[in-house]
Amino acid sequence: MSNRNTQASKAAARERIRAERERQKKKDKLRRQLVVTGALVGVLAVAGGIGFMVMKANEPTGWEAAKEAEPVAPAHTQGKNGTEILIGDKNAKETLEVFEDVRCPSCASFEQTAGPALLKDIKDGRYRVRFSMYTFIDDSPAGGEGSKNALSALGAALNVSPDAFLKYKTALYSAKFHPEEQVDSYGKDAELLKVAATVPELKNNKAFETAVKKGTYDRWVMDMTALFGRKGVKGTPTFIHGDKKLTIPEVPLEQRQQMTPAQYAQAVQANFKKMINTEFGPAKGSGKPDPGKGGSKDEEGQNGIREGEKDPTASR
Repeated sequence: MSNRNTQASKAAARERIRAERERQKKKDKLRRQLVVTGALVGVLAVAGGIGFMVMKANEPTGWEAAKEAEPVAPAHTQGKNGTEILIGDKNAKETLEVFEDVRCPSCASFEQTAGPALLKDIKDGRYRVRFSMYTFIDDSPAGGEGSKNALSALGAALNVSPDAFLKYKTALYSAKFHPEEQVDSYGKDAELLKVAATVPELKNNKAFETAVKKGTYDRWVMDMTALFGRKGVKGTPTFIHGDKKLTIPEVPLEQRQQMTPAQYAQAVQANFKKMINTEFGPAKGSGKPDPGKGGSKDEEGQNGIREGEKDPTASR
């Protein structure tokens, strides 16, 4: 082989090697670019995922989220967002306001003793009742969410009918079902549905059950809760006629200690009737003249809250 051919072969070999090195460099560069790009995409994906998780973690949940839900008021309500629960004869001349919390032990005591007298007055058309249902016990040291959950279920009952609302409320306060203040059993839908099964209008009522389980009236509950403090009321049960707070005379402790539960219930009911008679005058049919006066009343609508009448405290 000539020296010339040898030199040409070597030059060709070196060129092939050089070209191969260039191709390898390009491949390595491309691979590094792909790795960096992939890592960047991964970082961005992780960052995006973390951002999404942080955003979700900061979103309100439970009853805080209920504040932002679309307002849905039960039927048979009035006022802004349905926060006025007025029950009774629309022609009744007087309105008694009753403030309660479903978990309140004092409210349960009232309902179990004088509750039937209140219901009879409503049925007889002696006055209408505006119920303001609060949930402050959930925020007390007792904690829990039974007041709110039970009120949401009461909203579902009210959507069925005022009678269903009254019967269900009576059942929730009954000695059979009402829990101790520290026990949050009404925070469970199953317990609320168990109580509802004793109310004919609610037993096997699928629409009612769905509303309880879905929390249809949870936002309504938060709107009701926001009214806490209306007319200066900070505790339950409280009774107000016009702007006047009414007080049920207490049964002296020494007498109570000597009474059976039935005797005590009769005494509380008698004292409730005494309070009502003092404020509204004797009931019709009592054989006594009915003055129909008491409290802050006149012809300009101070007889309590009338249908369509704006409640000046409703925005509180």
